[in-house]
Amino acid sequence: MRPAGWRVGVATNGAADIQRAKLRATGISERVDGVFVSGEADARKPQTRHFALAAARCGTVLGDSGWMVGDNPVTDIGGGRSAGLRTIWIGNGRSWPPDVPGPDHVVPHARAAIDLLLLHSFDHTRTAA
Repeated sequence: MRPAGWRVGVATNGAADIQRAKLRATGISERVDGVFVSGEADARKPQTRHFALAAARCGTVLGDSGWMVGDNPVTDIGGGRSAGLRTIWIGNGRSWPPDVPGPDHVVPHARAAIDLLLLHSFDHTRTAA
């Protein structure tokens, strides 16, 4: 994603020490531009402030070229939409809840989300310039 011009971040709820330990243990923290954990500033998904702080950790601001990829219909997708982001839901074989507004895209797994975003690289670089 980064070689294609994307800034990549992690926006997660939870206690900072636990979430950051997970990200270090998996090697994710070294592969992203920024991490924001709700326990660091009392801003939880789906609050727009959470997404704004996550964007700031990546050196950017919320805008029309941003995306939220996640597996939770309310906190990830609903929160991302409220923050003005386009959304991709990783369904993992689950059905979308009928009482929740839908995401922009649905994919079966994380790799499919990456592939979809790479298809949008042209749009991303055009609007980010």
